Amino acid sequence: MSARTYEIRTYGCQMNVHDSERLSGLLEQAGYQRHAADGAAADLVVFNTCAVRENADNRLYGNLGHLYPAKAANPDMQIAVGGCLAQKDRGRIVEKAPWVDVVFGTHNLAALPVLLERARHNRQAEVEIVDALQNFPSDLPTRRESPFSAWVSVSVGCDNTCTFCIVPSLRGAETDRRPDDVLAEIRALVDGGVVEVTLLGQNVNSYGRSFGDRLAFGRLLRACGDIDGLERVRFTSPHPRDFTDDVIEAMAATANVMPQLHMPLQSGSDRVLKAMRRSYRQERYLAIIDRVRAAMPDAAISTDIIVGFPGETEDDFARTLDTVRAARFANAFTFQYSPRPGTPAATMLDQVPKDVVQERYERLIAVQEQIAADEARALVGREVEVLVNATDGRKDGTTGRVSGRARDGRLVHVAADPGTVRPGDVVVSTVTYAAPHHLVADAGVREHRRWRGAGEPAAGPSTPANGRPALLTIGARPAS
Repeated sequence: MSARTYEIRTYGCQMNVHDSERLSGLLEQAGYQRHAADGAAADLVVFNTCAVRENADNRLYGNLGHLYPAKAANPDMQIAVGGCLAQKDRGRIVEKAPWVDVVFGTHNLAALPVLLERARHNRQAEVEIVDALQNFPSDLPTRRESPFSAWVSVSVGCDNTCTFCIVPSLRGAETDRRPDDVLAEIRALVDGGVVEVTLLGQNVNSYGRSFGDRLAFGRLLRACGDIDGLERVRFTSPHPRDFTDDVIEAMAATANVMPQLHMPLQSGSDRVLKAMRRSYRQERYLAIIDRVRAAMPDAAISTDIIVGFPGETEDDFARTLDTVRAARFANAFTFQYSPRPGTPAATMLDQVPKDVVQERYERLIAVQEQIAADEARALVGREVEVLVNATDGRKDGTTGRVSGRARDGRLVHVAADPGTVRPGDVVVSTVTYAAPHHLVADAGVREHRRWRGAGEPAAGPSTPANGRPALLTIGARPAS
């Protein structure tokens, strides 16, 4: 009898992407196989949901509705719903979509295989939502999407109380891993062929609060610099409230920490920031950016911005535009505010009319696109080092290019032979063209370093990758 196949559909933030890698590891450890995209439905479809994005619930129920005919035709097919929306809606999901077999929350990922087996045996839906973390995600097996890049959680949960955000109530209070555990996981990943890690947390630079070290994140970055074979370190996302000079100094002093910073702004108006319960103001935010650029002149800085928060006036919005012009972001993820049930902002007075929000949003996009284009054009003629990644951009015979990320995180398409340059390789070329959201380097490859491959020693010779994702289990060490 062939193994049951699975498919995971992931929505939302990087934390959800990382959770889905854990779910894949759990399922494969339980004997499932990843579903081949052959047109037929998988034996198991898992939705890893988000409750932050607009219309997240409508999207979920729409997708569940599309699966109903396949489920009706094959009663042995199973559907599971997890993630933030499952944590929030709980039993309501089965009420609205009774063909769902399993609902599980953000704190009990490890329970999924058991819940599936129980639902199959009992022929009824299993709903298990717990309100506290059962296993730190890194305790669980992982099927990573990339053999050379990896996510590493330094913390889960959030202690902030932003009035527009429901994440703290769904992910719980911040829980930090011990530095030795984080570094042990990174070393194990590097031993398995990983050359790039991204440190993850809802608020990475408050890392260390739970064990009493407010400088822990800067120390962690510096320690990453001592790991042989680790070429690139990124992190997301910091909160301006907790951003300290020691982190900037660590970024600038540690060669493998990339000159890239994603730091949410949300609004440039002090009045709106106060209403959002964002415990910083415009002046402090811009001062952090100034210090980052003084230490790392080539740093690419990106942000998140919400347009149309309740009570936002035209003057408030003008201050956001002023802040964007002063910050000169390489990229900005911009969102039109929409109420999230369960958040204080959802019940605030002075909700901004939709047409006003749309008009402001379009103005913001126009300003930011121009800034991004200008900042990118300034890079034409400069050398760029690119880690090639098959999931970024395009790679085909028509363009004669491969794609990947520069040290500062920008997407770059490089003229190179896709048969020679493979995912995981690093190439150096010169930027010949720039657009707001990508660069082109058609000047030829000046340097080419092959990815050493999974399982090869970090200091050993480079060889092409087989491209197969790794299955890795990291056990938690006792807290010291």
